[in-house]
Amino acid sequence: MVNLMNAEQGLFAFFEMTPDLVCIAGKDGFFKKVNPAVIDKLGYTEQELYATPIATFIYQEDKDITSHHRAALLNGKVLHNFVNRYVTKTEKILWFEWTSLYFADKEIVFAIAKDVTVRKHAEKETEEKYKKFKSLATYFKSNIEKDRKYLTYELHEELAQLAFAIKMDIEQIAANAADLTESSKNNIEHALSVSSLLIKTLQRISLSISPNILDDFGLNATLEWLCKEFSILNNMPCSFEHAYDEDKLTQEVKIDFFRICQESLTNVIAHAKASKVKIRIEEVGEKIRLTIIDDGRGFDVNQQKNTPGLTSIRERTNSINGQLTIESEAGSGTRICVTIAENSAL
Repeated sequence: MVNLMNAEQGLFAFFEMTPDLVCIAGKDGFFKKVNPAVIDKLGYTEQELYATPIATFIYQEDKDITSHHRAALLNGKVLHNFVNRYVTKTEKILWFEWTSLYFADKEIVFAIAKDVTVRKHAEKETEEKYKKFKSLATYFKSNIEKDRKYLTYELHEELAQLAFAIKMDIEQIAANAADLTESSKNNIEHALSVSSLLIKTLQRISLSISPNILDDFGLNATLEWLCKEFSILNNMPCSFEHAYDEDKLTQEVKIDFFRICQESLTNVIAHAKASKVKIRIEEVGEKIRLTIIDDGRGFDVNQQKNTPGLTSIRERTNSINGQLTIESEAGSGTRICVTIAENSAL
C-alpha cells in the first residue's frame, strides 16, 4: 500500500513538474486533466481548456490529419511521434510532437508532447535554403544547356556549312582543272578528304555537346544513339537497355541522366581499359535506377580520388535528389548506379 502511494505521488510530481506537455483526454474530445506546461504553452486557463473541445485549439490545416490519427488511436493503435500544430490564445502557432495511448476500459487518452517549434522552424529554414540552392543549380544548368545548344548551332549550322562550301569549291577545282600536276591533284584529293573528315567531326562534336535528338525523340533514343556512336568510335560494344516509363522523368532529369552516361563513357575510355559497356534504366519498386557497367580493370573505391569525371557525376546526381553508388574492385570492373524516387522525377 505504501509503495503504491509512493508511486502515485511520484507520478503526480512528474505530471506537475515535467516541461513536457502532459494531458489526459476523454473519448469525447475534451481535456480531463492537463499539467502546468499545457497551460503555459497554450496560454489558456485550466477552466478554458476543460470547457473547450481539443480540436478547437488545433491549427486548421492539421485538423483532418489529427482526426484521422485520433480515430486510429481510439481503435487501439499507439500514437508515436505524431506532429501537429496548435494555436495559442495569442494566435501563435506551435508545433507539438505527441506520444499517446488510449485506455479503452476507462475511455481516456494519456498523452505526452514535446514542443518542437524551434526544430520545425530550423527544418523549414533549411528546406527554404535547399529550395533556393536547387533553384539556382537548375538555373545554372539550364543556362549551360542553352549555351551548349548555341555552340551546337554555331558548329553545325555555321562551321560545318563553311567547311561544306570549301569542300564544294575544291570539288569544282578538281573537276575543271584537268592540266593540274600530279602533286596538285594529290593535294586536292587530300583537301577533299580532310574537309569531309572536318564536316563529320563538327557534326559529331555538335551532337555530343547538345544532341537535338534528346528534345525531339527522348532519352531512350538518345542513349541508343550514344551507345552506337561510342561503339563505332572506340571499337567497343556498348549496349542500352530500358524497362521504365520515360514519361515519369522531367526534362531536367533526362538531361542529367544523359550527361552522367556521357561522363561515365568518357571515364571508361580514359581509365577502365574495358572490353564492353552496358547502360540500363529500370524501375525498381517506386524508384528509377540508371546503371552503367563496364568490365574494365576496376579500382579501390575507398582509395579513389575525386576526379573531375566522378565529381561531375556526383554533382548531377545530387542536383536531382538522387543516390549515387559506385561498386568496383581491382580487376572486377565498375558499376555506377544513380537512383531517384519516382515522385522526385516529376
